[in-house]
Amino acid sequence: MNINFEYINRNLIVKISGDIDHHTSEEIREKIEREYKRENAKNIVFDFSHVNFMDSSGIGMIIGRYKTTEQAGGKVFVRAMSENVERIFNISGLHKIIEVVKA
Repeated sequence: MNINFEYINRNLIVKISGDIDHHTSEEIREKIEREYKRENAKNIVFDFSHVNFMDSSGIGMIIGRYKTTEQAGGKVFVRAMSENVERIFNISGLHKIIEVVKA
């Protein structure tokens, strides 16, 4: 698992490579929280172009970031989902609260 950050205005772009599961979700959460606060970002954009698998702990990690950004007046977006991740995203209902944007 690898995670990279990019900043555009007050948007924190989170690029994850690898699986998001119970082994990696806590580390991802900690790194995102640290970057989000350090950069005083408003929104988080997840780039899932290099994520092939995500389990329920990944869903929980995304919901947690949704709550954090909502409290700060921001939003969470996702882009570039693989077919597998998009299926999990839709089955879980995340598509109802998190906007999917074009890359």
